[in-house]
Amino acid sequence: MTGDHQTLALLLFSAFIAATLGITTWVSRHRHGSAEEFYAGGRLFSPLENGFAIAGDYMSAASFLGISGLIALFGYDGMLYSVGFLVAWLVVLLLVAELVRNCGRFTLADVVAARMAERPVRIAVGTSSVTVSVLYLVAQMVGAGSLVALLLGGTSDAARAWTVIGVGALMVVYVSLGGMRATTWIQIVKAVLLMAGTIALTVLVLTRFHFDVDQLLSTAAERSGHGRDFLAPGLRYGGDWTARADFVSLGLALVLGTAGLPHILSRFYTVPTARAARRSVVWSIGLIGGFYLMTIVLGFGAAALVGPDTVRASNAAGNTAVPLLALDLGGGAGSTGGTVLFAVVAAVAFATILAVVAGITLASSASVAHDLYASLRRRSTKQHGEVAVAKLAAAGIGVAAIALGLLARDLNVAFLVGLAFAVAASANLPALLYSLFWRRFTTRGAVWSVYGGLVPAVLLVVVSPVVSGSPESLFPGVDFQLFPLQNPGVVSIPLGFLAGWLGTVTSPEPPDDARHAETEVRALTGAGAV
Repeated sequence: MTGDHQTLALLLFSAFIAATLGITTWVSRHRHGSAEEFYAGGRLFSPLENGFAIAGDYMSAASFLGISGLIALFGYDGMLYSVGFLVAWLVVLLLVAELVRNCGRFTLADVVAARMAERPVRIAVGTSSVTVSVLYLVAQMVGAGSLVALLLGGTSDAARAWTVIGVGALMVVYVSLGGMRATTWIQIVKAVLLMAGTIALTVLVLTRFHFDVDQLLSTAAERSGHGRDFLAPGLRYGGDWTARADFVSLGLALVLGTAGLPHILSRFYTVPTARAARRSVVWSIGLIGGFYLMTIVLGFGAAALVGPDTVRASNAAGNTAVPLLALDLGGGAGSTGGTVLFAVVAAVAFATILAVVAGITLASSASVAHDLYASLRRRSTKQHGEVAVAKLAAAGIGVAAIALGLLARDLNVAFLVGLAFAVAASANLPALLYSLFWRRFTTRGAVWSVYGGLVPAVLLVVVSPVVSGSPESLFPGVDFQLFPLQNPGVVSIPLGFLAGWLGTVTSPEPPDDARHAETEVRALTGAGAV
């Protein structure tokens, strides 16, 4: 890319970073240091504000860069990610949002442990939450590396590495200084920027084709090299049984995983009531639905205007399709319009990554401090000590995410997020749904459901083509692949539910009917909710 691209984009990067650091500094001066302030922002946000923040948390680098890239490369099959991510919100709205707000306090473990023996349940759910969060963080790090590598000419691995390190450092600063309140405002600002940028690009794409969607799709199919097959199922997930099973596995993970994501569930604690939590979800569904419809236009627009070969040459996983599309829409390389539009899109994408990273880091550090550390200390620690541990945990999680982000830098970010969704749906969702809706559920059932989903999901990923056995793997030079599917959800999700059922029916501990009744009343009415 030209020096103009680099200069303008870096100026916009710097402006966003300066604005968000200003928000964080301002909030840190007005914080009281309590756990409620750090974890939940004092529960002071309105449904509209929280709806924008949820949308900001959810519309990640995987959505903006990864999905559009997959559509540009694989057409219809890439579009399945958009559908899965959106449909998942119906599960959250109908089954989870209000009940979680009423039953919990700061984390997912608060809900599951409400009528169980707290220590083993909190350790299990806390471990699972940190695992999911780190996987999700890796995707954002990979997106940041791809973006800045494109900006700097795509030749420097050192630039990608330093970008990942810089993003990791910033996220630790955001969380440590500002807590949930600063993170929420960063998410809101980012959601507005992302929606504005996506709307502008979508209008420009449709204008290029005179708002004729059929012409857009026909041109994309023609340039793809696959003809009409580009617009039909099967280009990525067709053919043999393995590919089709992978498609089913991915669909299950995407639709069920959202309701088990720690950083999404923690957003329901930032509003004062369950009704406000439900209204937040309604707002977020409207924003997210519009956004994912536009990613479909951007993906096919990149295929039609840039071409899959050019996208693949820039980044084999397709992560740079949208910035390249912006460059073309603005007038091409070297033009003023192309330079400005490319820089704006790159800055918006970078803002997206920073904001999502901050939200995930806060949720995972809360799990470490509020669930793992407090449980191991037998809940004797004071809340201000817990907050200090959360800040230290943010630094540790940042280091882990940086290391894994450097390792996985050549994988598609939407695909990496699919793995995080699979682990969330396998480990967190069974325990959450059983604890909310099954009267007989016991402590053993809760612990078994978490580990019974978490361990198989992680092990199956380790022995899958994602890690070894193919040129696209993390370790292409070795082969210890035993599991043929890239996403473990079709196996690990049923195992999580089965383990929870088996643990409950074999448990010597009788179900506590009184505590279940109390939890049920609180979940449905909000009586006694924090």
